[in-house]
Amino acid sequence: MTRKALWLSATSAFLAVFTLGVHAEDRVINVFNWSDYIDSSIIDDFTKETGIKVVYDTFDSNEILETKLLAGGSGYDVVVPSGNFLARQIQAGVFQKLDRSKLPNISNMWDTVMERTAKYDPGNEYSINYMWGTVGIGYNIKKVQAALGTDKIDSWDMFFNPESLAKLKDCGVYVLDSPADIIPAALKYLGLDPNSTSPDEIAKAEETLLKVRPYIRKFHSSEYINALANGDICLAVGWSGDVFQARNRADEAKQGVEIGYSVPKEGAQMWFDQMAIPADAPHVAEAHEFLNYMMKPEVIAKSSNYVLYANGNKASQQFIDKAILEDPAIYPDAATLQKLYTVSPYDPKTQRIITRTWTKIVTGQ
Repeated sequence: MTRKALWLSATSAFLAVFTLGVHAEDRVINVFNWSDYIDSSIIDDFTKETGIKVVYDTFDSNEILETKLLAGGSGYDVVVPSGNFLARQIQAGVFQKLDRSKLPNISNMWDTVMERTAKYDPGNEYSINYMWGTVGIGYNIKKVQAALGTDKIDSWDMFFNPESLAKLKDCGVYVLDSPADIIPAALKYLGLDPNSTSPDEIAKAEETLLKVRPYIRKFHSSEYINALANGDICLAVGWSGDVFQARNRADEAKQGVEIGYSVPKEGAQMWFDQMAIPADAPHVAEAHEFLNYMMKPEVIAKSSNYVLYANGNKASQQFIDKAILEDPAIYPDAATLQKLYTVSPYDPKTQRIITRTWTKIVTGQ
């Protein structure tokens, strides 16, 4: 081999090793979050600030996320389960404890929210609140007025009473595909404990829901946003912030669609979506950097301003749009808070009953 050939060979080897080294230093984080749930500029800004590339996937139900987590090897570094699912996933060993030494911005979190999320994550050792809100009724004001003679909904009776819902069938009703949200609402409407695990009481909720099932067009946990905004449906049982997103999209479209939201007088569920790191996360250091970044007051405020949900970061409130912060449907006042309940995780036996019940309700069989 000539001296030139030896030099070229050595240079090629060096470049190959150098290239491998560069790729080895590439940093990435895999995030699995709810759909329509973040301002995408936050992801871009995080990458610019840290150099960490974000692979961002979305899901529509806690059940989808839980299936991936329990199977193991999901490849995700940060996931966002709701509190009642998080609780049993912690018990199943799905998550790792957070390293608070890598999360200095945790000092920005809101004690009031952390006290409530401790119900699902004692000591808040495994998770940080992302957003919280309520389960209520979103509706097209004009279409409801035309069908029912009123432009205000303030009771679950508008949904759970077959005679009322039948009048809205033609203009369209969507419902969350989420038994952990809808079955407790039915129990509350019936004057029962929304946390009941009694098979007999769950059967009463099932009976109530089957009576209104013929008037429900679709069960889905995200499509109702655009369906409301476009005027394609007149009522949706959904998450508060999603309904507010629909309201804003309708306002921007200027097609005369007006959207209202009700926290029913009988009471509504207060839920929490929590950021957590799976036990088998491949990029733990990057996951902590992401969580710490999301706890910057101005960052999580940008997310709240976009998705129209309250967040569990007290320091962020100075950066939240005044109209959002002062809206009691988003940041409830004391009177509204008193009407809100939380839902505990189901034990395995009850979960099997809930799953069978929900399948029967959705299929109508």
